[in-house]
Amino acid sequence: MSHRSINYSKPDQQSGQSPQIAIEARGLSKTYGGTKRAPAKLALNNLSLDILQGSIFGLLGPNGAGKSTFINILAGTVVKTTGQVSVWGADLDINPRQVRANIGIVPQELNIDAFFTPRELLEFNAGLYGVPRAERRTDDILDMVGLSDKAHAYARTLSGGMRRRLLVAKAMVHQPPILVLDEPTAGVDVTLRQRLWDNIRELNESGVTIVLTTHYLEEAQALCDQIAILDHGRILTCQPTSTLLSSAGRKDVTIALPSGAPQHWPEALVTLQPMMTEGFVTFRFDPARITVGAILTSLIDHGIEIGDVSTSEPDLEDIFLEMTGHMDKD
Repeated sequence: MSHRSINYSKPDQQSGQSPQIAIEARGLSKTYGGTKRAPAKLALNNLSLDILQGSIFGLLGPNGAGKSTFINILAGTVVKTTGQVSVWGADLDINPRQVRANIGIVPQELNIDAFFTPRELLEFNAGLYGVPRAERRTDDILDMVGLSDKAHAYARTLSGGMRRRLLVAKAMVHQPPILVLDEPTAGVDVTLRQRLWDNIRELNESGVTIVLTTHYLEEAQALCDQIAILDHGRILTCQPTSTLLSSAGRKDVTIALPSGAPQHWPEALVTLQPMMTEGFVTFRFDPARITVGAILTSLIDHGIEIGDVSTSEPDLEDIFLEMTGHMDKD
């Protein structure tokens, strides 16, 4: 896919200068008014974060964490209660129109008029954003998302994956420097998910800042430079992905036991709470306190026969569960 006509300059991450901020939120709160049947709900609670220009930023959290409220505030469909937001340098309170021009929202729902063709839909949306005809890049955008050959087909004839790509194209008609993708791969098969991942990476390589919400934690781990985890309207953590993954401070070692589990474990390993599964034992340990070698030596000294050994580090799902205490189901 070609991106030559839709380029954004990414910040110089090699320079000593501080990176520029694409989205800045300070003390952002939102309370939905109560009714006779339901009390008022605090959806966002004093949220503050910075999203760097040129990054792929993951916004994760269980249902009801506040992700949708945050996105809807950016989109202008929900009014914040308190706090400040700026998008690509435009203040939401002072210049909301410029904020909307600086951002493209790709919703989870496939809300596309079935009787529009992709080309008609993009032209219509460009008109809504006030893009002059001479400045519209409809054909370039369709090429970018791989829909050039479907430009004149009715939307109702497109596959689910094509419709998702069309939603991305629709959000790009005014060439925003920021694209928010709300659950972009929900309900799609593995092959299409990988293709959409490639699309997201290519968009980011062209300079577009990506904000991604997803239930697929392996997706966030594979794509995102930085991740924020929300729960009950508050940010539990906001760190570079590599830092977040290394922050768990523990590893797992799984060891085959050809003769089965012993009646008693070495005293030094009891605190590691050995977990047995079909001829294997797994120890979860802190590398700063004990090494794999020390664990193996302790087993051997205790007369326990050992076989194959493998180690693994916690993934994003483990960290998410530790922080929020639960996992959403699709």
